[in-house]
This record gives sequence, C-alpha cells and structure tokens, in this order.
Amino acid sequence: MNVARFLIVLGVVLVLAGLLWPLITRIGLGRLPGDIVIERENFRLYLPLMTSLLLSIALSVVLWLINR
Repeated sequence: MNVARFLIVLGVVLVLAGLLWPLITRIGLGRLPGDIVIERENFRLYLPLMTSLLLSIALSVVLWLINR
C-alpha cells in the first residue's frame, strides 16, 4: 500500500511540474549559471545542476518547517 501511495504522489508532482514549467522558466529557473547545456547539430544535452540544487534546498527547508 505504501508503494502505491508513493507512485500516486510522484505522478501528481510530475503533472504539476509539467503544468508549471512555463512559469518556472519565466522566473529564471532552468537557465542558471551552473546549468550545463551541450548543443551539437542533432543533439542537445541539458543538465540543470544549479536549478536542481536550488530546488532541493528550497524543498528541504519547506519540509523542515512543516515537520518542526
């Protein structure tokens, strides 16, 4: 039962992230210094390292405040 709940929550989070992505890119996340973009003729690799780090810190602070 625990795994099913986790998968449902994960799905909802992914859908929300997809719906909010245009807003997220408008405020600057996704193109921060530290994000790696490698572009070739028919290939594009995007590694959002700094964006992931900032989102992880923000989520950790929010969860810490909720559990406090």
